[in-house]
Amino acid sequence: KFSPTLKVTHTFNSRESDWGFTSFMPLIDLYDPSKGYIVNDQCIIEAEVAVRKIVDYWNYDSKKETGYVGLKNQGATCYMNSLLQTLYHIPYFRKAVYHMPTVDTPSGSIPLALQSLFYRLQHGDNSISTKELTKSFGWDSYESFMQHDVQELNRVLCEKLEDKMKGTIVEGTIQKLFEGHHMNYIECIGVDYKSTRKESFYDLALDVKGCSDVYASFDKYVAVEMLDGDNKYQSEKYGLQDAKKGMLFIDFPPVLQLQLKRFEYDHARDIMVKINDRYEFPLQLDLDRDDGKYLSPEADRSVRNLYTLHSVLVHSGGVSGGHYYAFIRPTLSNQWYKFDDERVTKEDLKRALEEQYGGEEELPHTNPGLNMNPLKFTKYSNAYMLVYIRESDKEKIVCDLEETDINEDLKTRLRKEDEDKENKKKEKAEAHMFTTFKVARDHDLAAQIGRDLFFDLVDYEKIHPIRVLKDMPFNQVKEEFSKEFGIPVHSQRFWWWSKRQNNTYRPTRPLTQQEESYTVGQLKDAAIRMNSSELRLYLEVVQENHLTLASRTKDDILLFFKLYDPEKEELRYVGNLLLKASSKPSDIVPKLNEIAGFQHDEDIELYEEIKFEPNIMCEPVDCDVSFSLNQIADGDILCYQKRCSLDQHRHPNVSSFFEYVHNRQVVHFRLLEKPKQDDFSLELSKRSTYDDVVEKVAQHLGMDDPSKLRLTQHIPHLQQPKHQYIKYRSIDHLSDMLLLRNPNQMSDILYYEILDIPLPELQGLITLRVAFHQATPNEVQLSRSDAE
Repeated sequence: KFSPTLKVTHTFNSRESDWGFTSFMPLIDLYDPSKGYIVNDQCIIEAEVAVRKIVDYWNYDSKKETGYVGLKNQGATCYMNSLLQTLYHIPYFRKAVYHMPTVDTPSGSIPLALQSLFYRLQHGDNSISTKELTKSFGWDSYESFMQHDVQELNRVLCEKLEDKMKGTIVEGTIQKLFEGHHMNYIECIGVDYKSTRKESFYDLALDVKGCSDVYASFDKYVAVEMLDGDNKYQSEKYGLQDAKKGMLFIDFPPVLQLQLKRFEYDHARDIMVKINDRYEFPLQLDLDRDDGKYLSPEADRSVRNLYTLHSVLVHSGGVSGGHYYAFIRPTLSNQWYKFDDERVTKEDLKRALEEQYGGEEELPHTNPGLNMNPLKFTKYSNAYMLVYIRESDKEKIVCDLEETDINEDLKTRLRKEDEDKENKKKEKAEAHMFTTFKVARDHDLAAQIGRDLFFDLVDYEKIHPIRVLKDMPFNQVKEEFSKEFGIPVHSQRFWWWSKRQNNTYRPTRPLTQQEESYTVGQLKDAAIRMNSSELRLYLEVVQENHLTLASRTKDDILLFFKLYDPEKEELRYVGNLLLKASSKPSDIVPKLNEIAGFQHDEDIELYEEIKFEPNIMCEPVDCDVSFSLNQIADGDILCYQKRCSLDQHRHPNVSSFFEYVHNRQVVHFRLLEKPKQDDFSLELSKRSTYDDVVEKVAQHLGMDDPSKLRLTQHIPHLQQPKHQYIKYRSIDHLSDMLLLRNPNQMSDILYYEILDIPLPELQGLITLRVAFHQATPNEVQLSRSDAE
């Protein structure tokens, strides 16, 4: 009658080898005759012991224990992880993904990211990151912390892959695996009329509420609805008729995906709710049952629609959130596996099926002396998606994969990625031992100036960094440069760079002999003290006939030279010269002509490039006074050219060319009625007036009258035109048209309209609303000039 039970779970180890209950029940209860524990001076005590393998959560190795690896959770991507594991463990699908051509596919594409993920799942030893895949979806880190709809994700992913597979040997794989067809019909009862429509599906959404199992859901899916009474069917030929409306299946796919509708909208409470009702699903699903009642008349009855369960995707939690994981048997054997993000464990059939039905569970009696009704609790962990594989297609779907199925280009690329990651990891671990610095040479100046760069000397962002040990002596670095570039150590002179008050960046002085004896780490510290975030140097190659390193005096200055060709409108770097500050520019004219390839006595003009922001400052140099009197010092830039008349070329001198480069702006023009696409582009000057701009646009469009053009500004953050157009001559310059209110936000888009009358005349019109009172009221708008 009374059978007290106590349960305990304990992990036995060397320190806790003895474990049990210090008190089981009061002796007074044991000896109480009414309870019947003792019969004939004997009592029965039963001990039920279940031995379980210890799970070391900290040191658990999924690959070692199961042969499979998990997927890392980025925050709320467990729902995606369970879907990806399910797709991965359909070998036919995985093989098709491997066979997609991705050689010319840009990095960051979904097919490439999925190939990479599948390869790492197959060959990796630890859990795999999905960041590359979510990045290919266009998700940022915030979206990775948001739960998305699994069904929608599955469909989008398959659509992307289906499109990528077109024209390849795996074209049509998605349809072959997942696509089925059903027929919607309406059949009139009183007349001979039937309307049918064939539709395809990639998954089926089955009702859970009110259904005890999958078969009950299919019964509901194909249930006939009567259209009668106030809900008669309006036929084209016979008008309103009583009719039967329903749906039957034409064919089922080899891989059947069933979405269980665990979530629904509660109209009474105006909220979404989760349905935790008990819902059973079989290990084998027979969709030919009851003489094929789910099939349409035209269905192929020779196909046996007997399915075996492959995957059970589970949601644990409520409507506002929870956790997702999957039970999968990859080879359709009796062994199930639980894929729970990073962790993969072996599970039995009961755990994968019965425990995922949902519903309620009774709590065991803990106090047998009380006669109470059993306590029940709702199970919030239950299946929300099932994947079945048709028995007749099992051998084809659950196929063997060979290494030859994986593209060699994919293997090579992933090996390269792994090597790069390993190198970066190593660099990060050793970062405290190393420092990086950048050295600009004349080669870099010549490569940049006149192409990507016109002002200053070099863009250090494009200089390759040099990584060396912090304790490496700088003199050793010079020896490495000698080996790398063939520059003798005694010909190397390194210069510090500094930012001037006018925001230009120039070499300021050479390293001292003491500084050259420093280690690279010490030089980096010196650079930081000079307000430079990184060590940046310029390497001057001292020619044999120039001053030696030790003989440089305070009168010596290093100048840089650019050559301008007004005919070709080209600017290029031609080198540097070490000169005396007391000498005159006229003294070096023969040398400059020689460098440029001019005649020895060519008449040239020299300009000093002083600054370019916010305005260009490029002044002529007086060749008859010394460099020092011209206020020219170390690191200054001189530009020179052949002397020519101002009307001979479009930009006759360096100063005008710099103004042109500084102010040129490519503007993309769009028709106002087509605001999303560029119509044409023009290179204009930011200083162009309103009249200059409309005249250039009119010329491009072949218009005789520029005043019939109306322009509208662009709003960058909204990517649309402003509501108000630019009034005639209301904005002075192009820069003002593009700038809007935010001085840091300049657009390069303008919208245009072609008017029937000149814009000044249109702006002079007013609108009058006149109502004609008659049998049918109409409103007509009349326009009249203000001048009238």
